[in-house]
Amino acid sequence: MSDAVRETARTDVAADAPVLQKLSTLDRFLPVWIIAAMALGLALGRWVPGLDDALSAVEVGDVSLPIAVGLLLMMYPVLAKVRYSELDRVTGDRRLLGASLALNWLLGPALMFALAWLLLPDLPEYRTGLIIVGLARCIAMVLIWNDLSCGDREAAAVLVAINSVFQILAFAALGWFYLQVLPGWLGLSTTSAEFSVWAIVLSVLVFLGIPLLAGFLTRTVGERRKGRAWYEAAFLPRIGPVALYGLLFTIVMLFALQGDAITSRPWDVARIALPLLAYFVLMFGGSFMLGMRLGLGYAKTATLAFTAAGNNFELAIAVAIGTFGVTSGQALAGVVGPLIEVPVLVALVYVSLWAARRWFPGDPTVPTTARSTR
Repeated sequence: MSDAVRETARTDVAADAPVLQKLSTLDRFLPVWIIAAMALGLALGRWVPGLDDALSAVEVGDVSLPIAVGLLLMMYPVLAKVRYSELDRVTGDRRLLGASLALNWLLGPALMFALAWLLLPDLPEYRTGLIIVGLARCIAMVLIWNDLSCGDREAAAVLVAINSVFQILAFAALGWFYLQVLPGWLGLSTTSAEFSVWAIVLSVLVFLGIPLLAGFLTRTVGERRKGRAWYEAAFLPRIGPVALYGLLFTIVMLFALQGDAITSRPWDVARIALPLLAYFVLMFGGSFMLGMRLGLGYAKTATLAFTAAGNNFELAIAVAIGTFGVTSGQALAGVVGPLIEVPVLVALVYVSLWAARRWFPGDPTVPTTARSTR
């Protein structure tokens, strides 16, 4: 790196410092709150008798109602921030769309399949659960990570929508391929599983469709009545924290459902965690480097990386429970997913912000101004 570039990077870091100091306490200490939410959920699931049954008593699309509420609260404010009038700018970027499709539906499932077989050859239930996780591309929490890293919100909305459509069309077929066909070709043991296409459709419609419609109507009506300046300067800051509150609530509920299983089998959790950790790091790092190589700019590069690295654990858990049962090893593998994903992707948010200052000097999409308006 040249001296001029180093000086620019130092200037960017200095410029970002006061912006980061303006973040709310919730934003600045997000990793602490997430770890606390995990611990609270585990404690509740471990020490409150019958809590898991109570949480599962009412379900939406095979997902516990409290978790469903948390997901809706988490996604609505982020989708209300999207400038829907600018979506054509995203759909016209063929490099971004092509890279996202290849990463999510070719590389992602194949990488998780390889890691699961490489690191869990003697644990077929957990291995199957991880393969299912690899097939469930992210349509929920990725919007939070993208927003925290100051990625392109409009691009994230489009890529999440595309993942949702592909999920409906391809999940069952890919499950059959990776659990039965490909292992047979490679001389490995196969897994028999049936996937409910309608359950997947319902999950996508509920957890993406409802907040997407609400966010679109909120922005449309708000801008029409009060104007964009009021909407983005006055209204969005009021609802913004709801997304993080929803995230923390969802984490507590998710971990409460499987608290006993997680705390009673720590070695199994560690075995499941290893391929997950490798998957997140490899997918994020490779996708970020690809975005840089394609010249997408910081915001779209961050969006590409997070949408490729994240997974839809809610869907994976629902499929595992519906197919193999709530106490199965496949379901436990799905639940361990967010235990690893949440802290790792929070850490990658900070890595992304660091990379923005170091490797994107002069890029107008770096977080210097984006952070000040979040």
